[in-house]
Amino acid sequence: MQAFLVSFGAVALAEIGDKTQLLSLVLAAKFKQPWPICAGILVASLLSHAIAAELGAWLAHWMTPEVQRWLIGLSFLAVAAWALLPENEEAVAAQPRHGRGVFVVATVAYFVAELGDRTQVATVVLGAQYQPLWQVIAGSTAGMIIANVPVVWLGARFANRLPLRATRLGAAALFALLGVWVLLR
Repeated sequence: MQAFLVSFGAVALAEIGDKTQLLSLVLAAKFKQPWPICAGILVASLLSHAIAAELGAWLAHWMTPEVQRWLIGLSFLAVAAWALLPENEEAVAAQPRHGRGVFVVATVAYFVAELGDRTQVATVVLGAQYQPLWQVIAGSTAGMIIANVPVVWLGARFANRLPLRATRLGAAALFALLGVWVLLR
């Protein structure tokens, strides 16, 4: 049970303000279908964290805290740059509107966003330190769900009132500041 609780707490805290929370908000604002988005988060988190936990022991041998710090800092700066890019309006209009299409978009988007993310790195480290792995996977996935589902439901409800350009610029500034802070500490 310790592996579950530690994984749950670490990932839930690491997810606060993370790029996948911003992704939750963006998907909720675009599609306004929280159920398939939440299901996509669940499936992507399970897959991503299962892979991370399984590879944890192997990766923990060469990934020092210094390497982790640089990877996290540089990924924050990359996300900040990505957040500054305006969205293509034609792509938004062509995106799926039915539940299954939204589920697929959310699943793929979350899986890709989790690659190299701090919660995935945390799960790698947790997988190397705690057993059984199923508790690490369940705990880290539950942490992702508890941090992202409220954002999806609130985003779907208040999407019409959100200033998306200001949200995008604010997120870019936040990620840039976090990236610089991580790299300089």
